[in-house]
Amino acid sequence: MSKSQIATRKSQIKLKRAVEFHGHLGPYLVLGLLAGEWALKKLKAKKHFGLKVKVWGANQRPRSCLIDGLQLSTGATYGKGNIQKIKGRKIQIAVLNLKNNKKIKLSLNEGLIERLAILKGHKDSEFLAKKIFVSTPKELFDF
Repeated sequence: MSKSQIATRKSQIKLKRAVEFHGHLGPYLVLGLLAGEWALKKLKAKKHFGLKVKVWGANQRPRSCLIDGLQLSTGATYGKGNIQKIKGRKIQIAVLNLKNNKKIKLSLNEGLIERLAILKGHKDSEFLAKKIFVSTPKELFDF
């Protein structure tokens, strides 16, 4: 198996586990997964205990599904108290590396918000979720 095949397989397993945890595949779940992974990598933060996550604007479904993706990708959980949901109109995510106090704040880019707003039904949502999963952070988020 080549390196790219292994990477693809690992990604498929990660997405399958996320769907098993969350219950279905949707774009907000995938956005949470990708945002958390990208933030950890950029901040060089330790998963589970080495960070604090704040999320604005994900108070109701389907937006709140983003939080499940963030919990899975960062290891921050409500039980440990290192993830916090804050009311807001616009989705924003802030991740703080507790070791060096470096922080990243990101939001969904305008084009993505427009695509999410016109979704009709579960099939559309799954299709967009799969497209998002293979996107780069720069295609999805504003930093």
